[in-house]
Amino acid sequence: MKKPPRDRMTPLERRSWRHNVRWIVGLLAVWFVMTFGVSWFARELRFDFMGWPFSYWMGAQGALILYVLMAALYAWRMNRADDALHERERIEAEVRAASVASPSPAPAVPDKPRSADLPSV
Repeated sequence: MKKPPRDRMTPLERRSWRHNVRWIVGLLAVWFVMTFGVSWFARELRFDFMGWPFSYWMGAQGALILYVLMAALYAWRMNRADDALHERERIEAEVRAASVASPSPAPAVPDKPRSADLPSV
């Protein structure tokens, strides 16, 4: 039986990926509501918006504008998240390099207790 491949993600990368998935799910929910929700309730959305019926405006232009804004928001947010991830990885690498370059001194082994240090009985 084949073993499943090991997960090669660091905890920092795993946390970043979970954050990314949350953004994807949120934006997909907005996409679903805008695509299907507005279409489903188009008859109930009969009010004028900028001189046109709202349902027509959303179908013809509003949804497209929202999709472009969602893509721009996702790209902007993920660029910020990637920058933060790379900064944390850089700091961790510097800390690791500093600890390898100058290891902490070994703890001093105490000398044998002197008779003056022993409690009196």
